[in-house]
Amino acid sequence: MKLKVKHLIKDLELKLVSGKKGLENEITVEMLSRPGVELAGFLDFFNKERLILIGSKEDHFMNQLPSEIKRKRIEDIMMKNPPAIIFSVNVEIEDMFIELGDKYNVAILKSDNRTTALSSLLYAYLHSKLAPRISVHGVLLDIHGMGTLIMGKSGIGKSETALELIKRGHILVSDDRVDIFEAAHGVLIGSAPKILEKYIEVRGIGIVDVVSMFGAGAYRENKKIRLVVELEHWKKGKQYDRLGIETQMVKYFDTEIAKVTIPVLPGRNVATLVESAAMNQKLKFLGYNAAKELTEAVSKKARGLGKDENND
Repeated sequence: MKLKVKHLIKDLELKLVSGKKGLENEITVEMLSRPGVELAGFLDFFNKERLILIGSKEDHFMNQLPSEIKRKRIEDIMMKNPPAIIFSVNVEIEDMFIELGDKYNVAILKSDNRTTALSSLLYAYLHSKLAPRISVHGVLLDIHGMGTLIMGKSGIGKSETALELIKRGHILVSDDRVDIFEAAHGVLIGSAPKILEKYIEVRGIGIVDVVSMFGAGAYRENKKIRLVVELEHWKKGKQYDRLGIETQMVKYFDTEIAKVTIPVLPGRNVATLVESAAMNQKLKFLGYNAAKELTEAVSKKARGLGKDENND
């Protein structure tokens, strides 16, 4: 994955101070460089692919150096052609940086954030943009706060089900193609490709803009995926889970999430079933498992330990 400096500026509302030709520079790694030993003249392990962040500590160290040495060391760093140098809000950018940024086509940027906040913001942003992604065919919705990925073969009714759920007040994230990345171990984030944002395709109707039809609250940019619901045509003879005691799992990257398979038959309200599956999974996260409660009650009853409702 790659990201251009101009997109970083736009998304994080940074100010371009100099090095305009550096707007096309590509960022390929999510780690940042906080120059310390580099400013001391040791560049053997300098990673030119990283963004450089200069905060108050780096600025204070530079100001301890004689002017000629400071310029030489900064120019040595610039000659490595890092994608950009970003200054936090409390650091004044010297004319030397402005001059060298234009000379070596290194974008010199200014943020309104303090160093610690800026570092966290940059890392989170770069990780979300540069993390490996996979794309799956399906529909992602926010159902009562549960990121629910609906999958199934073409024509099974995924988009129609999603449209009904949106009509009920649930939120669309992506239709047809869902891009997934692992934000952290155990955290999968799904989003729509830029061109498909807020649109849903329904056979017989065409392309629907959910924001225009249902309002801005009907769409969100991304959502943590907590459940996969697979729709499939009813297969005669196949044994479907009737209690929900054993949880199916599906794995993306290094993260496993729960999966439910719902057979589709004429007359079944698939939207209601998907909504119920999401709510049931939410209850499990909150510590309540209806299937487990029932089987334990039946087991106690069979052993003569259960409460006799006839004596109430």
